[in-house]
Amino acid sequence: MESETNVTAMEHVLVLTDDLERTREFYAGLIGLRVGERPPLAFPGYWLYAGDTACLHIAEREPYRRHAAGLGLDVDASMTGRGGVDHVAFAATGYEQLLDRLERAGVAAVRNEVPDGGPRQLFIEDPNGVRIELNVRRPQPE
Repeated sequence: MESETNVTAMEHVLVLTDDLERTREFYAGLIGLRVGERPPLAFPGYWLYAGDTACLHIAEREPYRRHAAGLGLDVDASMTGRGGVDHVAFAATGYEQLLDRLERAGVAAVRNEVPDGGPRQLFIEDPNGVRIELNVRRPQPE
């Protein structure tokens, strides 16, 4: 059975945090996303960009929870870490430089190499317990 879909791409992931600046520094300073434009929303936060895409939004947990409640959305105040999401994956470049930066920052990375020319992967946790997967594609033979 064929079905039509209106979904064309993933837009963003929202990470809730109790330490907004530490989380921003983790994603911008360590992972390499860029802090960019964000509309004047009713709660503190940042939009972080990969290229032209604001793929990661971070928000201060309690103000966001109050805002969401005002919209009729329930956000469990105790919700931390991954919840029902196992990880968030980003495409990355510069495997050795990235690994060195993580090690200097004291961030432990689980390494994996996908067989048959797949990406080299690093699995880390952000300051809120969210697992992050960084995929560094191998150069294609010419």
